[in-house]
Amino acid sequence: QVQLVESGGGLVQPGGSLRLSCVASGRTLRLYSLAWFRQEPGKEREFVAAISRDGFTTPYSDSVKGRFTISRDDSKNTQYLQMNSLKPEDTAAYFCAARTSMFVQIKASDYEHWGQGTQVTVSS
Repeated sequence: QVQLVESGGGLVQPGGSLRLSCVASGRTLRLYSLAWFRQEPGKEREFVAAISRDGFTTPYSDSVKGRFTISRDDSKNTQYLQMNSLKPEDTAAYFCAARTSMFVQIKASDYEHWGQGTQVTVSS
């Protein structure tokens, strides 16, 4: 069983940047495809980005494409989400997720393991 812990959230002005981290323990992240989702209160969890086990497939939602970058460092058992040019509509709780497959998916229900979330607030 893998445990995931996110960090790096906070308050940032529009146009600013943040880097989220998700550290895994319990098992090596090499076994998993990884993803980031976000959720606003009262809304469904929304796909943001994913990265395949080999790192070569990285789909993004249209709303973040060109601004966010997902990456992984298996030697540190960590995945990252670099968020640039942040907008107020990016405000949400961000969750990292893992699935035991070499293939990525964009549906939250396809992911078996979740972190507790980290809040990102974009406001002036």
